[in-house]
Amino acid sequence: MELFDLGDFRLRCGATLSGATLAYKVHGTLNAAKDNAILFPSFLGGAPEALEAWIGEGRPLDPSRYCIILPGHFGLPPTSSPSNTATPYGRGAFPAVTIADDVVAQHRLLTERFGIEALQLVLGWSVGGLQTYEWAVRYPAMVRRIASIAGAPKPSPWTRLWLRTVTEEPFTADPAWRDGFYADAADLQGAARRVGHAAALTLTPDTFYREGQEMWRPLGFASADDFVVRFWENFWLALDPGDVVAQARKARAADPAAGGDLAEAVGRISATTAVVAFTGDHMFQPAECRLDADRIRGARFHEIDSAFGHLATFSLSAQDVKAVDHVLEELLAT
Repeated sequence: MELFDLGDFRLRCGATLSGATLAYKVHGTLNAAKDNAILFPSFLGGAPEALEAWIGEGRPLDPSRYCIILPGHFGLPPTSSPSNTATPYGRGAFPAVTIADDVVAQHRLLTERFGIEALQLVLGWSVGGLQTYEWAVRYPAMVRRIASIAGAPKPSPWTRLWLRTVTEEPFTADPAWRDGFYADAADLQGAARRVGHAAALTLTPDTFYREGQEMWRPLGFASADDFVVRFWENFWLALDPGDVVAQARKARAADPAAGGDLAEAVGRISATTAVVAFTGDHMFQPAECRLDADRIRGARFHEIDSAFGHLATFSLSAQDVKAVDHVLEELLAT
């Protein structure tokens, strides 16, 4: 993992984040023409390493062919976050960050550190999908292709409600939260477990726990409770509560139109576009993703029949991996 120094970074909210940093990883080598770059932003709570399962020689995201850059985002350490930023912007005083801030910081990384002026592809899952749309609207001349995978330009009302009630409020309603100035993340472990339990129920397809067809079994878990503890609880317990809340609020407010006409903003996207959705995904539902695709000239919509829904992000199914690779291969060939 490498760090890019953003210096005193001016945020959309008007605050300045002093000594800001953006973490990133690189797979592959940038060619002499600097025209083989792919940007792959991460999702809520997902370090760039979580996306490495989608990269490999002989696959669409081939590091022998492309320079694949995996940037972090604000609220996700070691990128500037509530948990790693010194006073006066520590913990509860950390300023409000936005998806637009993430994309502006990533643009600076690409142009200032690498001298990149064009991207072959920007793709992302979930919150990475929010960043992908922001890239396509904010820097259209730089982005040749985009792939939103289980994502959207702006979260739906259901998703905004989920981000608040499942991801944010279990922490902020806990007495140990103390308006974000909590003493130690360990004081909020109970809240983190509650987030994990709610996510286990709401981020899986309705059929995931069906008796006789339990999808946690092929993943190596001994029981549904074992799956909840070792997959879901462990994911959220590894994150700092203030960082989670900052990311959830940022995702909830995502809007590439900045309060204007979303359809018009998305309709201006000039990149060749693939929109991918998964059956059973409550977070970014296929019907809504299809409407997003319909707003973009020439966009291709793909609904992948998956038993894992939003969990397809974690490449848990060989069938899902094959289907996503096929979409990306087709997109990169255009």
